[in-house]
Amino acid sequence: MEKAKLIAVRKERSIVRTTKTVFPGRTNHHNTLFGGEALAWMDEAAFISATRFCRKPLVTISSDKVDFKEAIPSGSIVEIVAKVVEVGNTSIKVQIDIYVENMFKDDQHKAISGEFTFVALDENRKPTSVI
Repeated sequence: MEKAKLIAVRKERSIVRTTKTVFPGRTNHHNTLFGGEALAWMDEAAFISATRFCRKPLVTISSDKVDFKEAIPSGSIVEIVAKVVEVGNTSIKVQIDIYVENMFKDDQHKAISGEFTFVALDENRKPTSVI
């Protein structure tokens, strides 16, 4: 299979969707989702997406331009969607969006977005090809 087609197939297969509930133990003093909790959820979903893409050991090397567009109140349902958007020689960039919805209304919309970059490592913990 040619490289471009292989990358396209792997990108499609690496999309991650995770749903969570914002319980009071995950909130700050404003009764909204703690930003650190959101970042941890994003990093985990991005890691799973990147791992599905290359099936190699990975490390997070950056989280870029995370935008907290809206506070997410306690009692909300969130959906975290991660997808590979760029593939380098040894690195993978993943776009992550967190959508919020009220439990009792049909109103899902994007509240947080960002990008995380990972590098694949070989058995000597040195960068290796992601393809």
